[in-house]
Amino acid sequence: MKKILIVDDDAEFRAHVIEVLKGEGYQTGSAASAKEALQKCDAQEYDVILLDYMMPRKSGIDALLEIRKLLPRAKVIMVTAFATIENAIDAVKKGASDYISKPFKIPELLTTVRKALEEAKFEVCAIKLDADHAISALASPIRRSILKLLRMRGKERLMEITRELGIDDHTKVIFHLRILREAGILEQDHEKAYTLTTEGLRTVECLKTIESYLSK
Repeated sequence: MKKILIVDDDAEFRAHVIEVLKGEGYQTGSAASAKEALQKCDAQEYDVILLDYMMPRKSGIDALLEIRKLLPRAKVIMVTAFATIENAIDAVKKGASDYISKPFKIPELLTTVRKALEEAKFEVCAIKLDADHAISALASPIRRSILKLLRMRGKERLMEITRELGIDDHTKVIFHLRILREAGILEQDHEKAYTLTTEGLRTVECLKTIESYLSK
């Protein structure tokens, strides 16, 4: 369950946003000040932080850099009633992933949160795939097709894979299967059928995330 921290000095606003996010299945936390937010970020992980731009004593924009140090993978969405292009640029330069202006409609809030979570998932996948063998394995459309086929079917023999991909020369398929095996993405069982390894399953899920992200 994704965890979201709402940071705002307006108690009514915090309560309303918490109710909305809980209704969508998110786990929530709240802070009434930048100081309290920093304490909570130091104590536990959050996936998304909704951070009010202007608060007494210490503003959200002043706390942003410290939050990024505490939780570098968290996505910070700045929330403000004083939206300007300059503020938005400043927030992004300091590490915010997005910007939303008060008053906002619930669908806009939820879309912004989902987008931030998708970006976080994309970044994690990019990190996981940041290895020469994984990048090489995914470079070929044939190899990507093999991975998708095995994800759907569970396991397939050489000739079945060749037929499904519509490739006449099965030696070409053998070549690509070998690369995937050497990358630790595929293995063969005792029946000589090819299956995805645990690493292969993670790779396919990341591939789906990346393709979905890039298609938007």
